[in-house]
Amino acid sequence: MSNFRGIILEGYSNAGKTSVLKALKQLQASDDAERSVIVLSEHYSQVLHKVNGELKSLSRDEHLQVLRERVTMLKMLNNWSREIGQIQRSKGLFFILERFHLNHRVAFSHSISDEIKELEAELFEMGARCTLLTVSPENLEQRISSRNPNEWEGKTMEEMKLACELLLKQQQEYRSQAENSIIPTIEINTDNKDWDSYAKQIYLLNSHERT
Repeated sequence: MSNFRGIILEGYSNAGKTSVLKALKQLQASDDAERSVIVLSEHYSQVLHKVNGELKSLSRDEHLQVLRERVTMLKMLNNWSREIGQIQRSKGLFFILERFHLNHRVAFSHSISDEIKELEAELFEMGARCTLLTVSPENLEQRISSRNPNEWEGKTMEEMKLACELLLKQQQEYRSQAENSIIPTIEINTDNKDWDSYAKQIYLLNSHERT
């Protein structure tokens, strides 16, 4: 699968994944050699989903099944491209995934299974490289309140403090789980909100490793 490669964006809700994803799509569109591209946002792979306006959390097995289905789909598409010779005319199938294996590991850190490790091994063979987006502690309050301003109207300082502490704890858990994963991971601090610069760093690193 030497021509198979991809990017996985991870991080908590305020880290800037969606903004970086948009910048990556624009950057990729300018690369004429990349003809076959699959981009799946977090709505296709995350643990939490909105069903009729209410949040629903998948169980560990349900989420594993979702991730397996996405990986199987990508492998089938890549195999088909190889069979018809499409890869000879491009750099091969390129994918971008938002919230995937680390999202699973953090949500089910108390019961990491061999299945997620096997899935990560498949992703590694598919050329997957992960980027963990983070925010500095001193910028958390601003990032949280700017994302959904209406939600924080009338909230107390103590409530904001608790929210920041929770996100810091989640961020550290993402770092810990990334260290335990076979998929190579880089960390990018998004305090400056320079989405285009972050996208270029991620894209160039991925391109360099697969040439």
